[in-house]
Amino acid sequence: MPRKRRLWLPQYYYHIVCRGNRRDPLFMDHRDFTAFQLILDDVFEKYPFETASYCLMTNHFHLQIRSQEQSISKLMALINRRYANYYNNRYRLTGHVFEKRFYDQIITDVKGMLETSKYIHLNPVKAQMVHQPTEYHWSSYNFYKSSSRPPAYMNLESILSYYNPPVVSQKSHYCHFVESPDQKKVISNKN
Repeated sequence: MPRKRRLWLPQYYYHIVCRGNRRDPLFMDHRDFTAFQLILDDVFEKYPFETASYCLMTNHFHLQIRSQEQSISKLMALINRRYANYYNNRYRLTGHVFEKRFYDQIITDVKGMLETSKYIHLNPVKAQMVHQPTEYHWSSYNFYKSSSRPPAYMNLESILSYYNPPVVSQKSHYCHFVESPDQKKVISNKN
């Protein structure tokens, strides 16, 4: 039976999750995490896309991603194929690296954008790998927390635009939203 064709709406972000085969680790050490980020850089150069947030965990990864030029399916096929080739070559393995087709959820509203980003950035905290999202090196959270320059494929404005300027204030409001466990108000006082 053929697979159901995925819906691609280029104006929307998607929450993507990919897991290692049998939930095995996808990233064994810092070289694997770095290799994945380099693959994102390389794919971005040929097929531009935007990420609002990402988190690379041990046995899976999350991307909050939008592509206006290529379908999400094609983009993820390129990223996952490149990483699978790297992984199998490095560890002298053959076969599947990823468990199955990637999970995808279209994000169609402000609340969805902010809640998805918060969920992604808090993933290492919920997994009890760190106490604060700032402590986890392999996510995009610190680009929101500091003034460090994000990679070209990161679009911080896609999240920060929901808060009142200036950028320092936008970042502060967003980080408060992420780090406050009882934060109910999704958007600051921007109209």
